[in-house]
Amino acid sequence: MAISASDVKALRDQTGAGMIDCKKALEEANGDFEKAVEILRKKGAAVAAKRADREAKEGIIASYIFEDKKKAIIVETNCETDFVARSDDFKAFSEYVINKLKSKEYSSVEEFTSEPENAEKLNDLLAKCGEKISVTRFEYVKAENGYVTTYIHTGSRLGVIVAFDNVANVDQDLEVMAKDIAMQAAAMNPISVSREEVPQEVIDKEIEIYKELLRKEGKPENMLDKIAQGKLNKYFQENCLLEQTFVKDNTKNVKQLIDEYNKVHNSDVKLVKFVRYDLKDAKK
Repeated sequence: MAISASDVKALRDQTGAGMIDCKKALEEANGDFEKAVEILRKKGAAVAAKRADREAKEGIIASYIFEDKKKAIIVETNCETDFVARSDDFKAFSEYVINKLKSKEYSSVEEFTSEPENAEKLNDLLAKCGEKISVTRFEYVKAENGYVTTYIHTGSRLGVIVAFDNVANVDQDLEVMAKDIAMQAAAMNPISVSREEVPQEVIDKEIEIYKELLRKEGKPENMLDKIAQGKLNKYFQENCLLEQTFVKDNTKNVKQLIDEYNKVHNSDVKLVKFVRYDLKDAKK
């Protein structure tokens, strides 16, 4: 039977489930409103809506590198408790998400979750575990003339992709260096690759804070700019990946590590991007 838009809206208003889920439930129930509600409850769609305001702070960070090593995916899938995050069902769903993302390039989380097959998988898991489940974010990282690698920290709560450009040959030395830099980004949480990428508003705010602290220390006004600039350089060294002290060898920074590789291999490899996902971000 034909399902009217007003019936779909009425069911959505009552259950809070998505429009697609409501239409499918009404079709399955042959227009029987109460049966459609029951179908939604069994599938978890109504429960999902009721749990929409719950906090999903646990989950899994996962990644995938394409065969040519020029493209990678990182994705965060969340749930409410660590118990569910460690369950086989949740791990299987995280793997399903990765497989879908690598088979088709989605432009947004909304596009992914609005696809009927994906929405059904999400609702099935919610009905089974009784928690809010969400595909929170994902990103594709590409390096057409380069190389990408990923690092997922033990426990799958933290993950990184790093991308390099001007890569003529992927050798073992590059693979080791790239993995070390990915681990560096995971451990040291940089805000950018280089100081040139730090937003001007961040720089202005840092300088403002430095100057205010210096004034409270009684430093003369004509010295504030020079001292603040020195503190800003220190800030760049601590927060820009290329300038950070290399965690495996504190006699050099990350840029010097790459320079040494290029000198040995007569190359011009450049670190151009990193993406870092941390479950802690969900708790802010």
